[in-house]
Amino acid sequence: MTILLTILIMGLGSYAMRAVFILLLSNQSFPPLALKALEYVGPAVMAALVMTMLLSPEGGSGPKVYEWAGLATAAVVALLTRNHIYVLVTAMGVYWGLSYLV
Repeated sequence: MTILLTILIMGLGSYAMRAVFILLLSNQSFPPLALKALEYVGPAVMAALVMTMLLSPEGGSGPKVYEWAGLATAAVVALLTRNHIYVLVTAMGVYWGLSYLV
């Protein structure tokens, strides 16, 4: 019962933290410098996820072929489309497809 209560409290806390910023800052205008800095959040998160995958925190033997293929696909799609959604969908498709085949 305490685990369920902990999960519910953490979920409500996470939701409240996001909702407070949306409700309090919805009528405010952001400075141009802050908006420019926020443009780099998506690529920074993507890079952190990729590096975590490649460095294998489970103590594995290193990056596998399908991980490198997904990373290469992400780089090519990013250069061609400049769209994060396309990069994510195609790179994960290649990663999952090759990991299933290999």
